Amino acid sequence: DMTASYGTNDGYIDAHSHIWTRDIDRYPLSGGAVLNDLDPPSFNTDELLTLIGGHGVSRVVLIQHHKFYGFDNRYMTDATRLNPERFRVVGMVNDQQPNPDTTMRSLLDQGVTGFRITSWIRGRKWLHGPGMEAIWRCAAETRQAICCLMDPPFLPSLDAMCRKHPDTPVVIDHFSRIGVDGAIRSRDVKQLCRLSRHRNTHVKLSAYYALGKKQPPYLDLLPMIRQLLDAFGPERLMWASDSPYQLQDGNSYADSLSLVRDRLDFLSDGDRDWLLRRTANHVYWF
Repeated sequence: DMTASYGTNDGYIDAHSHIWTRDIDRYPLSGGAVLNDLDPPSFNTDELLTLIGGHGVSRVVLIQHHKFYGFDNRYMTDATRLNPERFRVVGMVNDQQPNPDTTMRSLLDQGVTGFRITSWIRGRKWLHGPGMEAIWRCAAETRQAICCLMDPPFLPSLDAMCRKHPDTPVVIDHFSRIGVDGAIRSRDVKQLCRLSRHRNTHVKLSAYYALGKKQPPYLDLLPMIRQLLDAFGPERLMWASDSPYQLQDGNSYADSLSLVRDRLDFLSDGDRDWLLRRTANHVYWF
């Protein structure tokens, strides 16, 4: 029992991990995905709990993987039903279907406290249409965060949507993937910082393995983190690993956690507590 060493509410929160299972009879893969597409071949609930157990992390936000499971959130919600103290879910809902807000409300009591949207599915039209409007209006009422997987060119359209829906909680994943091509451009960072004027908008400090130099200890990301801290404050930033992808190419879970826990010397202890626990707790556990 991993609660022996620390209470569930005392440990860190990893605000972003995927899980998947090879049990495709119970949880079929979607969109033509096959078992060989799972990389690593398995990263199930038990493997995730074993991973976090050695690092003082007690809770995790599970993120729906649209390429593997589409809009079928059951593997995440079943994991949360079995581990209600440990997990919350960022699911997905199809804004092209009627009444996505009804689906959102029905998933709330299954631990789905956020929904992922991504420009990867519909490109420039990712925020257009009555279904997307319904999702944002519903989220303002239910407090289910709208969690955005996107690249920097889409920041202006997100900025406009946040302005239109100021009460909707928003989380931007992985620094909006600034630096994914190896270059951390100041104009992209400034554009991301501009969204701080929307009081319900948050940023995940995550996926270090994919950004900038893409090598631990990731110190090249410090100037960007410092700018985001100045813009958003610690109460709207949260650490996340993006496992299992963080665990490849010479990167490790310990490397990810260490950046925020040990290397941001401009953080106070209180700031660090927000980044490692309190912000994610406020956004996803309610």
